[in-house]
Amino acid sequence: MDEILSTAKQSLSPTRGREASPGRLGVLTPGMGAIATTFIGGVLAIREGLGRPIGALSQMDSLAVDQASSETVAPIKTALPLARMTDLVFGGWDIFDEDMYAAAQKAGVLASDTLAAIRPDLEAIRPMPAVFDRHYVPRLEGSHRKTGRTKMDLADQVRADIQQFKNAHGLERLVMIWCASTEVYAEPGPVHQSLSRFEEGLKNNDPGIAPSMIYAYAAIREGVPFANWAPNLTEDIPALQELAMERRVPLSGKDFKTGQTMLKTVLAPALKARMLGVNGWFSTNILGNRDGEVLDDPRALKAKEKSKLGALEHILDARQHPDLYRDLYHKVKINYYPPRGDNKEGWDNIDIFGWLGYPMQLKIDFLCRDSILAAPLILDVALFMDLAARCGWRGPQRWLSFYFKSPTLPAGERPEHDLFQQLKRLKDRLRDAALATAAESVGSDWGSAN
Repeated sequence: MDEILSTAKQSLSPTRGREASPGRLGVLTPGMGAIATTFIGGVLAIREGLGRPIGALSQMDSLAVDQASSETVAPIKTALPLARMTDLVFGGWDIFDEDMYAAAQKAGVLASDTLAAIRPDLEAIRPMPAVFDRHYVPRLEGSHRKTGRTKMDLADQVRADIQQFKNAHGLERLVMIWCASTEVYAEPGPVHQSLSRFEEGLKNNDPGIAPSMIYAYAAIREGVPFANWAPNLTEDIPALQELAMERRVPLSGKDFKTGQTMLKTVLAPALKARMLGVNGWFSTNILGNRDGEVLDDPRALKAKEKSKLGALEHILDARQHPDLYRDLYHKVKINYYPPRGDNKEGWDNIDIFGWLGYPMQLKIDFLCRDSILAAPLILDVALFMDLAARCGWRGPQRWLSFYFKSPTLPAGERPEHDLFQQLKRLKDRLRDAALATAAESVGSDWGSAN
């Protein structure tokens, strides 16, 4: 911390005060379906006093500002100069040309009386035409789409949208959160390896460049932090990380950790802490919303399964504890079941063993609401990414791993998936920022991956 303070070059506008607003923040979402409407509708409802931001650390949790003294505790939202919920301005893109009220009704997540109370504000939010290619999301089709001769043309149109939205609302700062559907699984290829190759690929319509990458490229080019709700190969490619470092833009991760994987990152560390062995972990999900329909395609499902599989193997490290985890069999299944809608159910069967190798089992049935779990994470990530940008933190932000199944990290770095270790890293970083803000010396460049 002393090094951080001693090398700090500029402040986060200390004249505004820690409890004052740092100004309005635009939040742009490619995709305005169940996830986005639940997030935005929820923020609008909270503004009207119709609910509380349950699940959002930025709004509900506190921070021990002085780690040496447990007495110095303050709410995160006042310990740091975060954008206030009343300062958020919403916009986005979608392939369906319907306002956010109609989209929220179709999603069927928020109650009708809640939607009625915020209807005018929701109806005022209409999507811009989206970048869409059915090759990447075969189960969907929509007509509210951009057209262009090349993918660079499409990226330029998204950049123009960002600039127009920023000017129309008088905004200084924006963040972008991908809330659209999961794209088909893809491996990094030559076009992804450098910024020069990627930009050449945009001009030549390289098939390896998906719509999500176009949005990420446009956002980073415009100096807008980008995060990814879905497991697509997007901001984690070397080309976009290179651009983020060049443009001094923070990145965080992909595939928000909402339900079943969140529980895995809690239970697996507990089993490991007690040195209990695990023979197998079988997980299955049923989901009936648009995301479930998209994931019914095996090519999109592979991207999700790969993301969901990763955390457990990193926590239960067979190299470190071969007697306990070398035979671990991990299976994940996702099933589209339309009657369930946005109400997701996750079943887990865990075969463990203990003293003398005697077998035992854990069985979990998590009845949850997919978008309700995701909405507070979107709020946190938007506010914390904005904070990172204002601090001058660029590139992968490992301290935001808490929110993602697949954190974006510097090349070759092994991720930390233990939820409690991630939470400690998150709060340590927020504490550093709070102390530096209090000292009126938050730096303009604290490092690239914090």
